[in-house]
Amino acid sequence: MSNSELNRSLEAVLMVVDEPVSEIILAQITEVPTEQVLAALHVLAAQYSNEGRGFELRQVAGGWRFYSHPDLAPIVEKFVLDGQQTRLTQAALETLAVIAYRQPISRARVSAIRGVNVEAVMKTLVTRGLVEESGTEAETGAILYVTTSYFLEKLGLNHVSDLPALAPFLPDVDGLDEVLSTLTD
Repeated sequence: MSNSELNRSLEAVLMVVDEPVSEIILAQITEVPTEQVLAALHVLAAQYSNEGRGFELRQVAGGWRFYSHPDLAPIVEKFVLDGQQTRLTQAALETLAVIAYRQPISRARVSAIRGVNVEAVMKTLVTRGLVEESGTEAETGAILYVTTSYFLEKLGLNHVSDLPALAPFLPDVDGLDEVLSTLTD
């Protein structure tokens, strides 16, 4: 394996790790001697530093991993905090309400209740840690979703049974009982 192929391989693996990976494991994956991998890692780390990149390759906790450059901590912090404080869209709030009141529930059932495709919204809710998978539906094999303890924490509730009743918040309309039964059954 050439040096450029080794470097590309190391970068590709290091890009996807969520904890430091040792040069021994990297050597096994690339099928290159450990000494050659270690030398390549040091060269890459120096190269990134010399180029003034927004990231660093560091050796920590017995392994190697990419980290954002310390000089850019304020920018990274702003990104992370702003991302956490972004409000949910109306579609996300409606989907979250359906899941909260009907859990465990499949994505298809949520879509049927809302009358729209909820795939992107579900991904957002899962990413934000508000809902999670909780098994599969016996008949269809569909993945079931429930709210998380983080959801309860954000709402200040101990249990989903502490959610308020829906009826007081809905208008008095003919057929309302039928609509409510789909949400609370």
